[in-house]
Amino acid sequence: MLEILVATVAAFVLGGAYYAIFASEGSEMRPWMVAVEVLRCLVLVAVVAGLASEAGVSDVAGGLALGTALFVGFPLVLWVGAVVHERTPIRTALLHGGDWLVKLLAIGVIVSVGL
Repeated sequence: MLEILVATVAAFVLGGAYYAIFASEGSEMRPWMVAVEVLRCLVLVAVVAGLASEAGVSDVAGGLALGTALFVGFPLVLWVGAVVHERTPIRTALLHGGDWLVKLLAIGVIVSVGL
């Protein structure tokens, strides 16, 4: 359970730092937005932790592999679809895709090593 809390905080902090570094425009986060973002991180962490547990992933390499596989299977595929079919700007897709990659790798490692 501790790894869930740690990974949730890590995902939230990493996301904030990522956008502070790479996003050209920042927007002020209202308290309700912070709560939504923490909840999103918690749901993501719970799903990754459940998959790691079921797959028996229990080391750094396995956590990185799980995070990479989840990134390729979901955010990458979805962002490519958004660029191709909805004409989402590539810069937007790269920005948000990078956030997902960083979070999924970190979460994969934290929950795998903590299990």
